[in-house]
Amino acid sequence: MFSILLLAQMLTPDIASRLAELPLHCIQQEYPNKTAHTIEAEADAKLTPRQLHPSFYGCFDWHSSVHGHWMLARLLKTTKGLTKEKQIREMLNESFQPKSLDGEVKYFQTYKLARTFERTYGWAWLLKLDEELRTWDDPQARQWARNMQPLTNLIVELWSAYLPKQTYPNRTGVHPNTAFGLVFALDWARAANDAKFEAQIVQRAKDYYLNNTAVTAFQEPDGTDFLSPSLEVADLMRRVLPPAEFPNWFKQYMTAAGLANLTKAPEVSDRSDYQIVHLDGLYLSRAWCLYGIAGALPRNSARTQNMLASAKKLLDSALPHVTAGNYGGEHWLASFAVYALSQAR
Repeated sequence: MFSILLLAQMLTPDIASRLAELPLHCIQQEYPNKTAHTIEAEADAKLTPRQLHPSFYGCFDWHSSVHGHWMLARLLKTTKGLTKEKQIREMLNESFQPKSLDGEVKYFQTYKLARTFERTYGWAWLLKLDEELRTWDDPQARQWARNMQPLTNLIVELWSAYLPKQTYPNRTGVHPNTAFGLVFALDWARAANDAKFEAQIVQRAKDYYLNNTAVTAFQEPDGTDFLSPSLEVADLMRRVLPPAEFPNWFKQYMTAAGLANLTKAPEVSDRSDYQIVHLDGLYLSRAWCLYGIAGALPRNSARTQNMLASAKKLLDSALPHVTAGNYGGEHWLASFAVYALSQAR
């Protein structure tokens, strides 16, 4: 079992190598697969996942494949001595070939209904993957980032066109959650120096969330959540608001009862159920949000210290289940674990 004491040292080569086994196993595993493809003609029904998505066809669904690629890139970038570095590089290099990535672009361009495909969860992870590559001082990674640009540019174009039309945010605890997507989009925009996209995201975040008060966090979670709707909003607003303004916003936004509820461990009754196992991801996403939000609050307050302690407990509780042996969790949970660890303080 993983230990929070070891993980506090930030991913030893051994632990990183063990986590890397999960996406290594599934990135080129085509089946089972949930394509989410909307069939527009009879011929579409005969296309395999790999024909639809030459780069991101494995790991059960497109977004899990994308964040599996992100996770491998992240581990290569931050951990020296990975036992399977050569295999990881070869696998990533195959996925990031221009011809395959061009096939991903063509998917969005060919099918009329595909412009909403993976909006916005998969889009967010695609930008997180691009951010990881573009900020990595590695010759091969720089080439992969260049190869990614047509797809990245397309996602930014789609998102920029969508935001003015998105009158209301989506506050669900699963894939369409607006705040989660905007967190990764904003991180990317700042890393890429895309001031126009950044300004658009900041304005929409304020439109959606600036005046939110006494959020109903005490009612979370829903039965298949892997994100906390209320914490994701706060994780976004700590990026949007000036440091001097965020603590007061958060005080008005989060009630004591709501915060107390969000620090409790969710009950996961059946990890073989592909929907119920989402709640294991909720442990991890709550942890990364709590770490980030606490970092934007006065360090010595009792509330901040409680948030940090709760984040550690959630992370410690979740990690043993990341490699529990069921594909319903294993095809995606390791990415959540690595991202949560990257936010740990």
